[in-house]
Amino acid sequence: MSIMQDAIASAEAHSAHNYHPLPVVVATAEGAWMTDVEGRRYLDMLAGYSALNFGHGNRRLIEAAKAQLERVTLTSRAFHHDRFADFCTQLAELCGKEMVLPMNTGAEAVETAVKTARKWGYRVKGVPDGRARIVVAGDNFHGRTTTIVSFSTDPEAREDYGPYTPGFDVVPYGDLAALEAALTDDTVAVLLEPIQGEAGVLVPPPGYLAGVRELTRARNVLFMADEIQSGLGRTGKTFACEHEGVVPDVYVLGKALGGGVVPVSAVVAGADVLGVFKPGEHGSTFGGNPLACAVALEVIAMLRTGEYQQRAAELGDHLHHELGLLVGGGSVARVRGRGLWAGVDVEPDRGTGREVSQRLMERGVLVKDTHGSTIRLAPPLVISKEDLDWGLDQLRAVLSGE
Repeated sequence: MSIMQDAIASAEAHSAHNYHPLPVVVATAEGAWMTDVEGRRYLDMLAGYSALNFGHGNRRLIEAAKAQLERVTLTSRAFHHDRFADFCTQLAELCGKEMVLPMNTGAEAVETAVKTARKWGYRVKGVPDGRARIVVAGDNFHGRTTTIVSFSTDPEAREDYGPYTPGFDVVPYGDLAALEAALTDDTVAVLLEPIQGEAGVLVPPPGYLAGVRELTRARNVLFMADEIQSGLGRTGKTFACEHEGVVPDVYVLGKALGGGVVPVSAVVAGADVLGVFKPGEHGSTFGGNPLACAVALEVIAMLRTGEYQQRAAELGDHLHHELGLLVGGGSVARVRGRGLWAGVDVEPDRGTGREVSQRLMERGVLVKDTHGSTIRLAPPLVISKEDLDWGLDQLRAVLSGE
């Protein structure tokens, strides 16, 4: 048995089978490339679902983490530490908001947003206790906690986890009329992904986000944008909402905020929203820890230059142009996305998304399938045009049956 096979067999024997990874065992990584335990290199075209926007082993982020490791890594929120104020201040400024509530994972941030909306609804809007409702979109993916899967429409994410948390109204994504009809006096928030990643990189119709912003403002409802995958440069803007000139009431952030080094997430909003919390009403031992703040501060500094957003926009235009040429040729049915992010619907006779992903892996490219026939492309924003073109060449070869 090879080193690779032995590692995979051991993982299968001793870990819960809640994932079905491709049969590759990564040992090292740098930039847009990963190397397995047997020395073979692969182009990473997934970037940890946007967690690795700045690439593997980014020196600025690694050096920031190493420097902080030598100082202090955790105090808990029982005490202040010297990186916390800068992190909150600078992240709030990046978002054009006033306050930050830091957590660790994306799901924790979404849970925090749900709690924020409900508390705001009761304390500020005046919704009767226990009646707050949140409107969400079908085919959403906001995480995997019991509350979050309660408003999922994906059977794999939802089944066998009931009883489900009440208080959510599900409407079709992109349907402004359905969303408007779902709003009531008890609605406290609309929670949406500006682009639905797990669903296959679904971009809403033009004007949808602006319409949501208008409706929520008119009905005194919070617009909460889950930018965990779409935010922090991925789409060619700092936030995907910017493509429609929309500023939500609440940003939900994660993944790239920790640079692929440590888990960092946050809810960012105005003082009129996050000001509803009082000591003891919500918290996290690791949320806003010194190591997380040090890395996230470097991420924020990198985003301030605009170079990563510009790179995602320019390379994204090239990516979508090249993918668009594949549509209608018998191998690709549709391509969606924005910036360096694309969902590619493969024609069924070319194989399932999993099969295409596996054939790409054999050619040295790593992607991830979703919903049967779709593959997702989301390379690190630091990828070179030459490497991107090489990856696209491998995709063309796989789809042509080479």
